[in-house]
Amino acid sequence: MQEYKKKNILIGKNLEELQNWTQINGETKFRGTQLFEWVYKRGVLDPKQMTNISDKFKNLLENECIFSTIKLEKLSTSNNNKTIKYLFKLKDNQFIETVSMIDGKFHTVCISSQVGCNVDCKFCATASMGFIRNLTAGEIIEQLIYVRSNVNQKITNVVFMGMGEPFMNYDNVLKSADIFHDNLGFGLSAKRITISTAGIVPKIQKYIDENRNYNLAVSLNAPTDKQREKIMPINMIWPLKDLIRVSNEFSIGKRKNIMFEYVLLKGINDHQEDAINLMNLIKGINSKLNIIPYNETDGIYKRPKEQEIDNFIQILLKNQKKFGYRVLVRWSKGQDINAGCGQLVVNN
Repeated sequence: MQEYKKKNILIGKNLEELQNWTQINGETKFRGTQLFEWVYKRGVLDPKQMTNISDKFKNLLENECIFSTIKLEKLSTSNNNKTIKYLFKLKDNQFIETVSMIDGKFHTVCISSQVGCNVDCKFCATASMGFIRNLTAGEIIEQLIYVRSNVNQKITNVVFMGMGEPFMNYDNVLKSADIFHDNLGFGLSAKRITISTAGIVPKIQKYIDENRNYNLAVSLNAPTDKQREKIMPINMIWPLKDLIRVSNEFSIGKRKNIMFEYVLLKGINDHQEDAINLMNLIKGINSKLNIIPYNETDGIYKRPKEQEIDNFIQILLKNQKKFGYRVLVRWSKGQDINAGCGQLVVNN
């Protein structure tokens, strides 16, 4: 660990940072561009395999630098082989989970942004860990590098919906998203990158002010403040009126749909009255409404029965054109390996 601290960690640096680093170390700015492409576009983390750089520069990279910050500890594959959950060990012996999901031609990777989480949503397994620390940009990026190198199907989508609250690690999350989007990096379209938040209103406002183009998903999970405060204590800091206001501002400013996520919890937020209140809450906002039947963990919350889920969804479907939203239903994949939405947790 001491040796690790003394070396330069290059993974996680953006193009400008790599260009500056190479110039400080007696190389050209172009060498920084080459490094950026080797690491992010090609996923090469071993300087020996970087064929177009000099032996002198390779020696510097091998002796003075670190390219890898995570190590695979365990791999779990779902029964249908379409969902894989990765348990990664970090250099400080902490752990995170990442999920690869294949659905036809789409390959979505759900990545973590924190070890644990400090938002404390009561129904989310990650919350039981408490907050340990933010991930570095390198630790976030290397999750995607590993999946890309070990799954044959091309990655089409990245979602910041793994462990942690992305907007509580704003700078590192946006830095990694920018590298995912960069044509010299991963080359993913902005519309293929989604950042989810439990509702950190000031950071959503910052996101808007910075004119960010990545998709934004907001976890509502209840149609009233009273209900939401019981399952999402963050609502006591930023209530629904503030969250809806800033969400509408994003939708109008970007001229694109914002996604509202709503986890259905039996007896908590799944009544027909809740569906009606939800419609009125988001009325007039150009949005996608993503309904997520709860994925059960060891906690007290339960998944509604299929008929209850259907009744809730039907109310929303009948009124979607009138109220200006579009209903989607996310039947989470990988529940058999605890890789579904809200199931990621590491118990040491």
